[in-house]
Amino acid sequence: MPWHDTTVWSMGINTDRRKFLTTAGAATVYKMTAAGPQRKAASVNGEIGLGFIGSGIRGTGLIDDFKRVTGVRMIGVCDVYNGCLERAKEQIDPGIFTTKDYEQIIARKDVDAVVIATPDHLHKKMVLDALEAGKHVYIEKPMTWNLDEGPKIIAAEKASGKLVMVGSQHKTTALTAKARELVKSGALGKVNMIRMSNHRNNAQGAWKYPVPPDASPNTIDWERFLGERPKRAFDARVFFQWRCWWEFSGGVATDLFVHLLTWLHEVMDVKAPVSAASFGGIVRWNDGRNVPDMMESLFEYKEGFTANLYVNLANSAPPRGNTIMGDAGTLVDEMRRLVVYPEPVDHDVQSYGTYQWPKALRAAYYESRGWRADGRPKEPLPPPEKPKEITVERGPSHAEHFIISIRDGKPSRENGEEGHYAAGAAHVANLAYRKGKRMKWDCRTNKVNES
Repeated sequence: MPWHDTTVWSMGINTDRRKFLTTAGAATVYKMTAAGPQRKAASVNGEIGLGFIGSGIRGTGLIDDFKRVTGVRMIGVCDVYNGCLERAKEQIDPGIFTTKDYEQIIARKDVDAVVIATPDHLHKKMVLDALEAGKHVYIEKPMTWNLDEGPKIIAAEKASGKLVMVGSQHKTTALTAKARELVKSGALGKVNMIRMSNHRNNAQGAWKYPVPPDASPNTIDWERFLGERPKRAFDARVFFQWRCWWEFSGGVATDLFVHLLTWLHEVMDVKAPVSAASFGGIVRWNDGRNVPDMMESLFEYKEGFTANLYVNLANSAPPRGNTIMGDAGTLVDEMRRLVVYPEPVDHDVQSYGTYQWPKALRAAYYESRGWRADGRPKEPLPPPEKPKEITVERGPSHAEHFIISIRDGKPSRENGEEGHYAAGAAHVANLAYRKGKRMKWDCRTNKVNES
């Protein structure tokens, strides 16, 4: 089955780096992105009615996330497995409306917005149907299953006047906003390389989830799960471990790279890479899956830096976190804190580089640099700058941002275009991996070509 149909960035103002790092705990400023006209929800008693489409592992987490948000009414839950619907009743309320048909959720007049957390191959149709029905949409990342789907969702979003928000939670944290501010300030100098990783080495991390003992065609609507995919025999393992197959997922790139790419695009204030090359394979979890469990991709950005993203599902060792390297400093986002490591000052007085010189020439060289003839500075050098740890106060959650945007008519904090650029970069990385070639991507036309 074909898995894919498509054969003035600036470092910002020039501020004093030392002064900025001293005051780096100041309040952050969030970027607001527009995606066409937005309308407030037709809420009841000021509350926004939510319907959940997909109540699996991720959907369960999103239900908990939205339960913490004030001004929300839980209207109904859709899933094609009986067990998920039973658990949703336990999680929300025994009387909550449940169904296996997502169209029953979007048809309800008391549902203002839907939260979609289904397998990737079902995203596009559900988002388009929900927008056509006049619902705001929160769509879990990755927004799309393949590269061609992104522009269709973007067009529908703009035409509908409804809010679309993609669920890459790290994008809207206060820590991410501070990292963006640091980069724009020039505190790192000119950024040249970014390295991001995600390692884990266990069955759960490799999506080898247990299959519940009651899984059968009687408890699972297999046809609805397949959607527009070719008919195939019922397979409970495929249903619960769908991320392991190209037919339903984009593997590590769309499941894990997309989180990293969304953060990268937000912090660096860029749209998308212009090319990608990928390497990897199945190194441990040779269990019938066809997506790699180890993959490394190198992305090229026209703004003058490269990004190296890698996932290893066969090793759990550090490094962890995101590292942005500039010629004046390095920023490490450790998910709970930011640390800036200033670059040491290069006085360009070389001892190693002059080892082969005669003693007199070396002495003259040192003295010409203003140092002593024995290669030592005449005055003590200033101590090197120490790493700076930066903390910020917690802001609204991603789920809260979605409700705020609907309630107040504000732009989406992660609209369809942004979701497409992040998912699209992952799709291009997958193309590069599957073809074994570097792929060039023009995100304006959505065209991909072999380099």
